[in-house]
Amino acid sequence: MIEVEQAKREVRGGANPAEVAVINPLQYPAWDQLVAAHPDGAFFHGTAWARVLHETYGHQAAYFGSVQAGRLLGVLPTMEVDSLLTGRRGISLPFSDECNVLSSETVSAGQLFETCLAHGRKRGWRSFESRGMAEGMGRATPSLKFYSHRIELGRGADALWAGFKSRVRTPVRRAQEAGVKITFETGPEAIQDYYLLHGRTRRKHGLPPQPFSFFRNIQQHVLARGLGWIAVARWEGKVVAAGVFVHLGKRALHKFGASEPALQHLCANHLLMWETIQRCCGLGFDSLDLGRTSIGNEGLRQFKLGFGTRESEIRYCRYDYRADSFVVDRDQVEGWFNHVFRRLPMPLLRLAGRMLYPHVA
Repeated sequence: MIEVEQAKREVRGGANPAEVAVINPLQYPAWDQLVAAHPDGAFFHGTAWARVLHETYGHQAAYFGSVQAGRLLGVLPTMEVDSLLTGRRGISLPFSDECNVLSSETVSAGQLFETCLAHGRKRGWRSFESRGMAEGMGRATPSLKFYSHRIELGRGADALWAGFKSRVRTPVRRAQEAGVKITFETGPEAIQDYYLLHGRTRRKHGLPPQPFSFFRNIQQHVLARGLGWIAVARWEGKVVAAGVFVHLGKRALHKFGASEPALQHLCANHLLMWETIQRCCGLGFDSLDLGRTSIGNEGLRQFKLGFGTRESEIRYCRYDYRADSFVVDRDQVEGWFNHVFRRLPMPLLRLAGRMLYPHVA
């Protein structure tokens, strides 16, 4: 693996500026500044997410990139997941909604992609999954598709409000009239409040929650570094909804959301999102991504479209080394296991999450 000393030489103008190196961003000086300066750079390309994944699950960073004279020419961020249950494989990136290849006229997406596949073959990977496909990735074919929804913030909060559907404006007013209050927090107490709601929401959907260590690391390596916040909705002093928002450069992202299942009538999520949009406008962000949405989840899709979002498609691809071909996957959020997880007591559900998530991503 090409480590930080070679990376430094490339920044100063190495022999072959278009050469793709295997870089560990956690050992690379000013990596986040390089990502933020790239026109398509976003939170998942930065060091904070890499550190959360490494410290929570032990995944090893292998970012295939090229840098010249302080400029990021291209990168395909990848983590190597080494599991006794699921084998050794590469993912770009675990637990990310979308992690597009960053490329340029000098370094193409295809060059980065083929370098990654060759590296994986040497490392004995069973598969490689890219959570985002770019033009120029050649022979790659989609394995999964999702919806993506983005709010372009440049018009300002007033114009955005005017573009909301009535099915959004009415619930926002209902939440305001009910006395729901929104705060923006970054401390350990806020992550604990979020985690309690996260567990209840995941059980409602028949899925285990990620381990608390995952969210503790998000607080320490993301929120405490000024790269995000938790929007907390309270009603009569009780936390009824919360969302985890992250950002890098001029782009913000809604990463996680949870709410009290028994108090959905308060419409706290609508007000939480509206006040977050206003906050993002005030902080000068260009856009707010609302994360991926499963193709079959029409309710969530309509919720996001109600905010005047621009809808597009996220395409994943997965290469199977044993079959020597790209394969089709199935969205794993629905299955027989949902019925089992919905019935587990919360301590057992959390235990399931601690046991499963190091092996899945």
